[in-house]
Amino acid sequence: MNWLFQQSVTTGTSTYISAFFILFLAQLQPHIGTTDAFHIFRHRSATPPNPGNLPHRVIYANGLTEETLPECGKMSVCNKIDTYDKPWIEKQCKCPPHTAPCSTSLSSNDGHTITEKNRLYKMCEPVRKLAKCRYFRDTTWTLVTKGDNLTQQIVHCQCPKDSVAYMIRRQAYHSEEDDQIGFKYSFACSPQSRVLCQRKEPCRLFTVKRRTNVTEVNSSSLCQCPRGFHCPSHHTESGAIPGKYYAETQMRTYSGYCV
Repeated sequence: MNWLFQQSVTTGTSTYISAFFILFLAQLQPHIGTTDAFHIFRHRSATPPNPGNLPHRVIYANGLTEETLPECGKMSVCNKIDTYDKPWIEKQCKCPPHTAPCSTSLSSNDGHTITEKNRLYKMCEPVRKLAKCRYFRDTTWTLVTKGDNLTQQIVHCQCPKDSVAYMIRRQAYHSEEDDQIGFKYSFACSPQSRVLCQRKEPCRLFTVKRRTNVTEVNSSSLCQCPRGFHCPSHHTESGAIPGKYYAETQMRTYSGYCV
């Protein structure tokens, strides 16, 4: 499976794997020769559409209902909204008492949103309190997992505009509370790759996974198309070719080529 890691993007002398590509590798982990490389972040339940400004579907990353969501820690992501196709929301935690509820707006200009590609990360605190990250040097956020569940996403600084997040560190930890092993994934910021795509080389990688009531699509740009060509931004567009299907995880990969 070394070809997976060969698809990582190279910037100067630094090679990295994007945040979305990390999730792709996490889904493939059961099929790779390593036993603990990555853990899948499972979503426990979904609810029907809600009134108001909520997106079409709601999934709970922690707990089963609004009432059972844990209280957000300082500078944690409370909601994650996916806008790739039909918007859906993943609720990760609830804002502390005597504060406004976590935003469910599809707007990125509500003062509580960090945008990365087709994801809107909502926070209880105003994002103006966050400093700007320095490329390659600062940790933009940390994902904390326990078992197979995403338990917390803590934001430390904002990536500059038009940059991508990539994993720089993975640390295991032991939870004495329930005697489980968890992992902390640290991400930093990088400018988007300016490397031109070579002939017959994919410019973008998609993974499409069916979940309860939603379809989760992760994408990772691999290189820039030559002038006069463009890279498909959606896995159903011309130039996107379906790849292998993994029945165990209901996931299919797609490779996008310059057209």
